[in-house]
Amino acid sequence: MKLELVLATPAFLDSAEAHSLLPKLSGSVTEIDEQILEELCDADSPKGILGVVRLPRTGLGGLQALPDRDVYLYAYRIQDPGNLGALARTGEAFGSGALILSPDTVHPNHPRALRASAGSLLRVPIAVGVEPAELSSSALPRKLTSVALVPRGGTRLDRFRPDYPLLLMVGSEGAGLSESILDRADSLLTIPISDSVESLNVTVAASVVLWQLQRQRAESSP
Repeated sequence: MKLELVLATPAFLDSAEAHSLLPKLSGSVTEIDEQILEELCDADSPKGILGVVRLPRTGLGGLQALPDRDVYLYAYRIQDPGNLGALARTGEAFGSGALILSPDTVHPNHPRALRASAGSLLRVPIAVGVEPAELSSSALPRKLTSVALVPRGGTRLDRFRPDYPLLLMVGSEGAGLSESILDRADSLLTIPISDSVESLNVTVAASVVLWQLQRQRAESSP
């Protein structure tokens, strides 16, 4: 990330916090009217200072020094920014090595996604615009087992014994995963739920699976 511009109100510039913070920043600070700052900020209660940061996102080729982890996430056409942010937060919480986004997935720099991720979208390795056919890329670990999460018809989560490393694929809020992805997957996985419920929210479903996989790995560790 590159800090390109810092804007601050006169009240903030006179504060003790500013005297402590500003010497640590590179570049100059531009003074701005408080009302203008409030209009620019995507926050209910702006703190008097706004930083403009360049946050580039690239495809699989940009995933350098990818963490060697047991689980990675592939999000297919997730539309809601809040869901994407929460998915990133869940993935980081349960040790996912990367979040890979298909074309037509909401951009990870969306303000609501960033807010919902509580910082995870700034820390987790992310690739955008990745077609399913690219998932065999050398940027990802070799012998990666792909598992598609489906509402019905897959192996029950409580009976699932995965081969690692694993790529967990989750689909859009409405249509889920495409038939081509399901055909490509090494296995299908289903969370057993009541027949009266059609499906779970994508982030809730991913959370359940990631927690269960983490629990299984912990139990099998010496």
